[in-house]
Amino acid sequence: MAVLKVIEVLASSEKNWEDATQKAVDQAAKSLKHIRSVYLQEQSAIVKDGKIVEYRVNLKLSFEIE
Repeated sequence: MAVLKVIEVLASSEKNWEDATQKAVDQAAKSLKHIRSVYLQEQSAIVKDGKIVEYRVNLKLSFEIE
């Protein structure tokens, strides 16, 4: 039986929410092994002069504990 841990991660991107999510997973994978899933909780954006300049995500990552 596997035991999983869940952590909350925040990330941002100038491109889109998908890129912000991928950046969060890429960075977490540098120090966490066996990432199993990502659950996107919230999406938000920063707007300047009527244009989105930053996409932000708040997500939960689950990973297996060895």
